[in-house]
Amino acid sequence: MRERPTAVIAEDEALLRNDLLGALREAWPELQIVGEAEDGATAIEEIIAKRPDIVFLDIRMPGLSGLDVASIVREQQPDVRIVFVTAYDQYAVEAFAARAVDYLLKPVDRVRLAETVARLKASPSSNGAAANAESALRDMASRLSPPAEPLTWITASAGKETRLIMVDDIAFFQADNKYTVVMTAEGEALIRKPIKELLEALDPQQWKQVHRSTIVNLRAIKSIARDESGKGLVKFRSTAATVSVSQPFMYLFRNM
Repeated sequence: MRERPTAVIAEDEALLRNDLLGALREAWPELQIVGEAEDGATAIEEIIAKRPDIVFLDIRMPGLSGLDVASIVREQQPDVRIVFVTAYDQYAVEAFAARAVDYLLKPVDRVRLAETVARLKASPSSNGAAANAESALRDMASRLSPPAEPLTWITASAGKETRLIMVDDIAFFQADNKYTVVMTAEGEALIRKPIKELLEALDPQQWKQVHRSTIVNLRAIKSIARDESGKGLVKFRSTAATVSVSQPFMYLFRNM
């Protein structure tokens, strides 16, 4: 770790994020907070751009969860240390705490944070223990919160018309100011539901976020091309419209 370690905080609740930020400044004055994020996609962008030594990741965030973010960033920064921030029962977490880099329960307890700081200062850069923690946390999250049935249809506005659209017929959703564009073979329609809420309602095996403002239907993709910068361009079977893929999300298309 460098002389003055750096960190990124990813927490979707502003009050809790600010509380953690203030607590860290008290417990570890030398730590530089180089980035903050309120959702998974922004967290990935901040981590890859800032390359921090440590990341404080909320497990549940809009879009990509903290567990998803950890999996993605470790591929590019295997030595980054990750502290998961959870709202789960303390005793359940303690069962595997020894294998984790560390965890924090919300709201942050100052004494517990001091222990986390001590562990981070003393721990090696290897993230093998955190990989074990990620698996255990994912299992526990699935047990405590069984997934709801995914969204199968929506209503959207197209001019003066209101359409009932089956989710399988949609190529992609894309944020556009106060609205979200719904793209199908029939053209564009609009809904007010934001991207982060759509991600929570859609089937995660079929729908993936490829940009801060865009989620795509994997079953609707015709092809994807990568440019020299590492970004991608997705083409669809049902529409001539295309969408850009941010470099951090290109891992989704390795096998295409």
